[in-house]
Amino acid sequence: MSTATHTRTRTPVQVAALAVAAVFLLVGVLGFIPGVTTHYDQLSFAGHDSMAMLLGLFMVSVLHNIVHLLFGVAGIAAAGTARGAKLFLIAGGAVYLVLWLYGLLIDHGSDANFVPVNTADNWLHLVLGVGMIALGLLTGRAERSVRGPQAARGPGLG
Repeated sequence: MSTATHTRTRTPVQVAALAVAAVFLLVGVLGFIPGVTTHYDQLSFAGHDSMAMLLGLFMVSVLHNIVHLLFGVAGIAAAGTARGAKLFLIAGGAVYLVLWLYGLLIDHGSDANFVPVNTADNWLHLVLGVGMIALGLLTGRAERSVRGPQAARGPGLG
């Protein structure tokens, strides 16, 4: 007795988006764990006065952790299709590049630093932005070459 099973193969861009999304979920959860987050007793909802530090290095707040969790959930949802996964990686990378610029331009001790961010966050945002965009472009390109130009664009789009 044999049963037919349908296995859905994920494309490289979908796997990349799922991996990035999983890291965001993990970081969001870790931001709420005392010990992993130092000065946990100083965790505030938002603002530069939150002295909690993920891994003793990156400033976090409740809002910051929630954003990481939401970003992870969005990435998992977007990874359902190759197009969505590519969009998540490239648009998400662009968002992180904007956050990097934001972190460079604001006074970290001012109310403008509501996320909050510090110098370590700024460097991380630059690496995330460039890395996510590169993953989206490179793994998306690999998908296009494997399945052909029409398959990568989708039906009726060209």
